[in-house]
Amino acid sequence: QVQLVESGGGLVQAGGSLRLSCAASGRTFSTYSMGWFRQAPGKERTFVAGISRFGVTVYRDSVEGRFIISRDNAKNTVYLQMNSLKPDDTAIYYCAADRLWYGSSWSRVDYWGQGTQVTVSS
Repeated sequence: QVQLVESGGGLVQAGGSLRLSCAASGRTFSTYSMGWFRQAPGKERTFVAGISRFGVTVYRDSVEGRFIISRDNAKNTVYLQMNSLKPDDTAIYYCAADRLWYGSSWSRVDYWGQGTQVTVSS
């Protein structure tokens, strides 16, 4: 069992930055692929970024070049650095973990975090 706890969300003006963190419980964090998803009001949850257990990263097109996903296996934590934020980035951001690596097409998720709200004002 893995528990994921996100933090770092908040309100920021367009053009600003935020860094989300996701702390994972358990001693097998390094063996999991980790991802960030987001869900805007009235919309489906969608993939944002992923990082394999070997450090391979992928991003959705709309955040490529603005967001950076990284992981610190010693701290059991995955991060999402979000720069040049836009109002369209407003959503609840969820951390995800899975034993397999799907690239940008995650077909399943073993574990979800509870989410953290990110609001970008114009």
